[in-house]
Formats: sequence, C-alpha cells, structure tokens
Amino acid sequence: MKLSSTQVKQTLSQFQAEVLPDDHPAVPQLNNLFGNHTFFLDNRGLKVLEPTGAPETEAQSGEVVSLADWSDATLTSLRPHEPEMTGLVVVLEPSRH
Repeated sequence: MKLSSTQVKQTLSQFQAEVLPDDHPAVPQLNNLFGNHTFFLDNRGLKVLEPTGAPETEAQSGEVVSLADWSDATLTSLRPHEPEMTGLVVVLEPSRH
C-alpha cells in the first residue's frame, strides 16, 4: 500500500519505525521485489502496510506486514522471507480529496 505523507505521519505515530524515502536507492529494487509500497524499517527489519479490508467504515486501516529481517547485527543487510502478518493494525484517517 502506497501511503500519502499524512498517512505516513499517522502510521509513524502508531508504529515505531523509519520510513524509507521514495528517493532512496533501494526503493526501485524493493518495488520490483514486493510491489509499489511505502517501506518502513524498524529494529527487526523491513515492513509495509497492507489494507485490512473494511471499506464500509469511515476510517481506513492497514496491518503491518514483515517482508525481510535484518541478517546482521549492524542492521545493514536484509534477508527477505515470505510476508508475515504482525497483528499490528494502524488506523488511518480517511484521505480528503
């Protein structure tokens, strides 16, 4: 799920991580591997948000999904794995168009 800047702020207020900027050199490769997402890095690895499918509600939400774990103690190398749902749901305010 690709997030707006407002949604990124809302996510970071509920989930301790750093957003990987769209202009980061790794983003094109990550998009090729995982699709077009806003990517987050935390102390365990690489995460994205996937919609939680409740379109009838006013607020939108997404579940944090783990895509890769750090493979070294210095947090410089990631080891991809099958997507794992973390159980952490982030509530996003509806976007105003």
